[in-house]
Formats: sequence, structure tokens, C-alpha cells
Amino acid sequence: MAMTDPIADMFTRIRNASRATHASVSMPNSRIKCELARVLKEEGYIKDYNSDTESAKPTLSIDLKYYQGKAVIDSIDRVSKPGRRVYRGIDDMPLVNGGLGVTIVSTSKGVMTVRRARKMHLGGEVICTVS
Repeated sequence: MAMTDPIADMFTRIRNASRATHASVSMPNSRIKCELARVLKEEGYIKDYNSDTESAKPTLSIDLKYYQGKAVIDSIDRVSKPGRRVYRGIDDMPLVNGGLGVTIVSTSKGVMTVRRARKMHLGGEVICTVS
């Protein structure tokens, strides 16, 4: 059976693995998942990620980050879903925890944080919020 929302599955796997204090988590690979992992690494929410595209079933492995025994990712929530896409212009981009968290958007220039999208004067689809 086909998965209807692979990005939500990715976030659920990260959430479950961090609550169980696993060192890493694996999932099926895709370009959008790699881009999301890249943004999470740039923002300091994960240690690293590794994309294995050589095998028959490509996988993405994410090394989770902990600080003083607690997961760095407190919450990761999907905003735009397959049944209800959420698009925002540059002025309507949401803040997370008063700017302490990160909102990830998909723009015409790629996947990036809201801060970077505002600097580039871009709007787009709000993928998720991370805090």
C-alpha cells in the first residue's frame, strides 16, 4: 500500500526515535527528505545525515542530536499536508516560539528556513515547524 504523506512519516520517525533516545533513525529516501535533513543540520537540530542511493531501496539515515540527555528536537510538526496545502507570502510567514524555533518552507529557490526566505523575498509552501 502506498504511503500518502512520506514527509509526515519522516517526522514521526524522528519524533519516535528521539523520544526513545536512539542515536539514529533510518527511512526511505527522497530528494525532499534530503533537503529537509540538510536544513535541520544547518540549523543544528541533528548531527548529520547520510543518503544511501546505491542500494535497491534507497535509505536516509539521520543521526539525532542530544544535549544533556534531552533531544534537541522538542517538537516537529507538519503544517502543509496533502489534503490541505498551506502557502504563505513573505509577510504572512509564521514564527515558532517567538522566533526561537524554525519554520521550513519550500520556495521556488529550494527548501529553506523562513529567515532565509524573507531575506530573498520569497514566499512558498510551509512544510513544518521545528522547536
